[in-house]
Amino acid sequence: MTTLAEITKKVRAGERLTAEDGLTLFREPDFVTIGQLANEVRERLHGDRTYFNRNMRIEVTNVCMASCLFCSFAKLEEGMPGSHTMKLEEAWRELEIRMDDPPGEIHVVNGLHPGLPFSYYEDLLKGFKRIKPDVHLKCFTAVEIHFFAKHYGMTNEEVLVKLREAGLDSLPGGGAEIFHPDVRSRISNDKATGDEWIEVHRVAHRLGIRTNSTMLYGHIETFDHRVDHLLRLRALQDETGGMQAFIPLAFHPDGNGMKHLPAPTAADDLRTLAVSRLMLDNIPHIKAYWVSSTPKIAQLGLRFGADDMDGTIIHETIYHAAGSSSPQGLSYDELLRLIREAGRTPIERDTLYNVLKEHPREYVPEAAMKVKDRKAGRHLQVVG
Repeated sequence: MTTLAEITKKVRAGERLTAEDGLTLFREPDFVTIGQLANEVRERLHGDRTYFNRNMRIEVTNVCMASCLFCSFAKLEEGMPGSHTMKLEEAWRELEIRMDDPPGEIHVVNGLHPGLPFSYYEDLLKGFKRIKPDVHLKCFTAVEIHFFAKHYGMTNEEVLVKLREAGLDSLPGGGAEIFHPDVRSRISNDKATGDEWIEVHRVAHRLGIRTNSTMLYGHIETFDHRVDHLLRLRALQDETGGMQAFIPLAFHPDGNGMKHLPAPTAADDLRTLAVSRLMLDNIPHIKAYWVSSTPKIAQLGLRFGADDMDGTIIHETIYHAAGSSSPQGLSYDELLRLIREAGRTPIERDTLYNVLKEHPREYVPEAAMKVKDRKAGRHLQVVG
């Protein structure tokens, strides 16, 4: 087994880390030193710049044929208690009511609904573009694309081309979970395999569609499984170069088939961010997804390899169904504050990481400033 000192030399020399190195990083008790090393890489790539965007989430249906053990969101059939499927007008209304301060991105993730026509998804995207032609539609995980292909009798490419013609701009990274079949067969045996997830992203990249990637950690997987997952993503990126960001997703146990398991600790959250930054040397951005880890842990993650806080999000339901204590959304000003208090420079971006506005880094704001802001009617708010 390699040592942390040997890995440090490799990282500073720009050498690629191996599977053995990855295992050492996950097993090493000194996660703070690992975080410092990941921060060196983060600052080498991005300095103190930290990205975020104005985005919103919409889950138009939670009806899902799959029965993933970790999921607290899905309902197996339409009409079950708690199930919902939006009418298209209801989904479009979610954007219309926010047009006074519109998002730059809409992120859509759903269950695998067997009863909807494919035209429902095409019309959904077309409707969003009618309301705001320049909105970026980051919609449907690779698991959904694979389901569409099988359910509607198309290839992955045919599905992606039709959705792109309807307005699709990029794919989110969800549905990756853990690729290794020893784990995937136990936690999500009735949806796309790891290889099928990868193939959807491979096809998307060939079509010029950018994507993100994820890993669900902290349930029944081992460190070997985590390293295997990261290496598979790294190999795909070597092949295609089409992934923009990696997002580690912390497992939440409430209300699902693995509710007997504890959630990951803060140390595991931060270590996983750091190891991800060190292992994924060819993926530009690492996100500290505040919905899964809480805003406070995500803020610390900006010193453990992460360079992105995601965005305002608004209307997230999947993690909240699993007991997430994070707010439903964050205001623009709250994101600025979180980033600045971490000693970073806030950079508003679009989905493709084009810079929209670079904010000054500024000094860390004092708590007393909130009192002054409140008197001026500008107090920081959490968006419900």
